Amino acid sequence: MRDRSGRPRWRALAALLVLPACAPAQGAPPPPFAPVRAATAALRHTLDSLAAAHHGVVGYSITNLDTGESLSLRGDETFPTASLIKVPILVTLYDLVQQGKISLDDPLTVLKIDQVPGSGVLQFLHDGAVITVHDAAWLMATTSDNTATNLLLDRIIIRRVWQKMESLGLPHTKVHSKTFLRISSVAMDSSVKYGLGVSTPNEMARLFTLLARGQAVSPAADSAMLDILEHNDDMQMLQRYLDGVRAAHKTGAVDDARTECSLFYLRTRVVACVFTKENADHRWVIDNEAQRTMAAMGAAIARAWGLPEDASVVTQ
Repeated sequence: MRDRSGRPRWRALAALLVLPACAPAQGAPPPPFAPVRAATAALRHTLDSLAAAHHGVVGYSITNLDTGESLSLRGDETFPTASLIKVPILVTLYDLVQQGKISLDDPLTVLKIDQVPGSGVLQFLHDGAVITVHDAAWLMATTSDNTATNLLLDRIIIRRVWQKMESLGLPHTKVHSKTFLRISSVAMDSSVKYGLGVSTPNEMARLFTLLARGQAVSPAADSAMLDILEHNDDMQMLQRYLDGVRAAHKTGAVDDARTECSLFYLRTRVVACVFTKENADHRWVIDNEAQRTMAAMGAAIARAWGLPEDASVVTQ
């Protein structure tokens, strides 16, 4: 398993898009935001075409938080999350911090028995190294550190992640075990089918929407988590062709699946979650087909809703 603002300026658009459809008064000018809707329809066509051409299964859920527009494909279908499930773990951790049940300053000792392979640096530290809960959270979200993830799951308990996601109305979003330790699974059948975690495009988009609105835990906690996610160092998927675009995001990758969910700070705020599974291309290279497909989707999303100043889509 392996796994890196503009503020909205079109608030008036949100109100216009929710007006009931009706015939305009005789002689009235055309709706001023019709081009945005046309661009959104074109975006759907582009995303669906990319998904259809992909050698695997693609699902997505895209929401413009400031206009209310949304697009989805297989939005309610379950997919393996790979390390994208570390965002629900992060949310659960900060919820426990909010409740005073754990502190970000609490020490964690990294023992040899805790160290697992894959992504991250804690696997290489000396036996007995001491970090904090905050250190582990940062490493889990930015470098997808598997050992850090397991240390946190030891503290917060896997089933608490389930409970937190269910409380947010996300019943299909679950972590099954510690990373690289299927023996620790609390749902072995689902572990075998989905691996580390499972979710749907719509549910993960909903989680990122709650974070963006300060409703996942609290405004302060959600802001802190988004700041961490802005420092994610995996830029090979939705972010690949975007230069100068702020994004709070998390990726996931296993042999036959690639996933990412991102809060893009474009001219409006856009949550974009793309899941792939059953991919024919299992290569661990930057030009893995799923990563190319997702990169093209990220570029299309940015173009459709407008790049901020000083940002660009690089040549593909």
